[in-house]
Amino acid sequence: MDAKLLLLGLLRQQNMHGYQLYEFIDRDLSVCTDLKKPTAYYLLNKMAEEGLVTEDQVQEGNRPPRRVYSLTEKGEAEYQRLLRANLAEYSPAYFGGDAGLAFMDTLGMDEALALLEKRRSTLEKELARVSDVPPHGGSLQLVIDHRIHHLRSELDWLNALLKRLTQKITTTTS
Repeated sequence: MDAKLLLLGLLRQQNMHGYQLYEFIDRDLSVCTDLKKPTAYYLLNKMAEEGLVTEDQVQEGNRPPRRVYSLTEKGEAEYQRLLRANLAEYSPAYFGGDAGLAFMDTLGMDEALALLEKRRSTLEKELARVSDVPPHGGSLQLVIDHRIHHLRSELDWLNALLKRLTQKITTTTS
């Protein structure tokens, strides 16, 4: 997920301090993005320098002052540009686990199958975790639905691979 677009989009919905932004992302979008707090703050500072957001110090009660970020006109224009570019582009997915598949034949088949079964178990747990996310209103639900669809497709592919490899073992031992 494009982090800059994400932050601008959230600030477009309401002014927030950095912690609020990060908490929302961590609570509601952690199944779809791996944006870390230091990266979010770095981007917020960079966007402030670029004039895309403003920073206002706000004091609430006895709490320390907080920097509240607001979208500027320039930030709105950048948001619109990034949104259109993001929706129009195709970003190919690369799977880190494919490197292991390329060299799987250097292991014994029993070990390879056991490792792929472990991958399937992890994948099933992740699908369950994402599927348990409470429904969100509006377009945000599309992000979660896309993630669920991808995980189901990956699980279907992995199940087909395991079946094919198991049949290969059965055929060669018969």
